[in-house]
Amino acid sequence: MKITEIFEKQKRTFSFEFFPPKDYLTAVKFGINAGQLMKLDPSFVTVTYGAGGSTQENTFNLVDMFHNDLGFVCMAHYTCVNATREKIAYDMRTLQDMGIENVMLLRGDPPKGSDSFPENPDGFNYGSDLIRFVNENYDFCIGAGAYPEKHLEAQSEEEDLINLRIKVDAGADFLTTQMFFDNKYYWDFINKAGQKGIRCRIIPGIIPITNFKNIKKFARITGATIPEEIGKKMEPYKDDPKEIYKIGLELAIDQCRDLLDNGAPGIHFYTLNKSRAAVDLYDNLSKDFKEVKNRFEKSFSPHIPEK
Repeated sequence: MKITEIFEKQKRTFSFEFFPPKDYLTAVKFGINAGQLMKLDPSFVTVTYGAGGSTQENTFNLVDMFHNDLGFVCMAHYTCVNATREKIAYDMRTLQDMGIENVMLLRGDPPKGSDSFPENPDGFNYGSDLIRFVNENYDFCIGAGAYPEKHLEAQSEEEDLINLRIKVDAGADFLTTQMFFDNKYYWDFINKAGQKGIRCRIIPGIIPITNFKNIKKFARITGATIPEEIGKKMEPYKDDPKEIYKIGLELAIDQCRDLLDNGAPGIHFYTLNKSRAAVDLYDNLSKDFKEVKNRFEKSFSPHIPEK
């Protein structure tokens, strides 16, 4: 099933992102975590793709397992760094043969050990190049990335939004955002995207803060801002995993409730292959949904961008 078909049936979707295990031990841990998430019946799951395609085989194997063995609607991430036209075509056919109908198309990270992007021999230098090629040649539902606080390489918000519009015009069916911790960034972004004529579904990407040190590192890499009040709450407990988990979960619950109450079209959970926080977060949100389901279904309306 294509994710766009799910959108027609579900006003809000709840999805989970995994990355392929790299060794036996992490594979065992992953199996336990994935098993925990199965009971949540997510709208769909996604599987990431390493820098320069470094985890391609594992990515495809995991996508195959999720889709064909476990019965999830699954989306395969795919990047074009160092990828030739021939390789991309072969890989798309491979995914089609597996029965996969959804792909998240990205430029990707620089090759391992490099800080820069090599010139692609076949012209796939940006995510939009990959999206256009796949859209013109294959029948996939296509997802793409969005950055509420601006892509780090963009010189301005305006430039970033122009590039985003190029991706949507090239064939992206929906967008998933990079993580953020202050919802005002998401709503400001939604309004500005609307002003650029971007009307597709934009799903907020959320990560519960269960390890403050790691999240601070991820935030620096992605350009996400950690609000001062979150730092003040967590810094005193940075060496207390249990308290950090408790605080992080409470913050994520409040953030997701606020997003959903104000019309966000669902949540995409970045699990980091550690499902306990995602399970606890989703369980808490699910209780809310059961209690106010009728109100949500009757009064739900998407956030309308300002003109």
